[in-house]
Amino acid sequence: MKKKVNLLELTGVSLLTIAIAWALVPRTGHAHCDTLDGPVVTTAKTALNKGDVTPMLKWVAKKDEGEIKKAFEKTLGVRKLSPQARELADMYFFETLVRVHRAGEGEPYTGLKPTGTAVEPGILAADKALESGSDDSLVKEITSAVSAGIRQRFNHAMKAKKHAEENVEMGREYVKAYVEFVHYVEGLHKAASGQAHAAESEQETGTGKLHTH
Repeated sequence: MKKKVNLLELTGVSLLTIAIAWALVPRTGHAHCDTLDGPVVTTAKTALNKGDVTPMLKWVAKKDEGEIKKAFEKTLGVRKLSPQARELADMYFFETLVRVHRAGEGEPYTGLKPTGTAVEPGILAADKALESGSDDSLVKEITSAVSAGIRQRFNHAMKAKKHAEENVEMGREYVKAYVEFVHYVEGLHKAASGQAHAAESEQETGTGKLHTH
């Protein structure tokens, strides 16, 4: 009887690599940072109420600090005029902050999403892990998803391979399954062999783009 091999032990894939692989799973929700109840806007609300821009600067690149500080000062001035002005000014600032944050991620800004907007499962799981102080459930959930992705593509390719030489159409079916399987695994190995770590180094040195949500 063959011993069941743990995927993480077999590949030595780091949690970051698994998280990147999770991105290969089809998504049905949205990013968390562009919602009104997401962490970026939540931080902005607290900062505006306290009159301190500092807590928000972590969400943008250093080169964008000036723009955010100017928008913050304008917002503080306008929101004193009336409740209506405060509402409009706050929304202006939220949109500015999220737009700049998204640009730092290399992602387009498509507007703020309302409270309660569906968020990608992986992001919710990551946030939950940080809130709880434990990554046990996160590792289990994502490892399971990646394992399933590999095994599904592998089994499909193996099944198609058995009939690949019967005729041209069967051969093409195998090639299609082969390409899908190899590209999926290639993505995992690229992340594990340096690209993911290079991205981490760029963030630490301030030379790369922000990659949060």
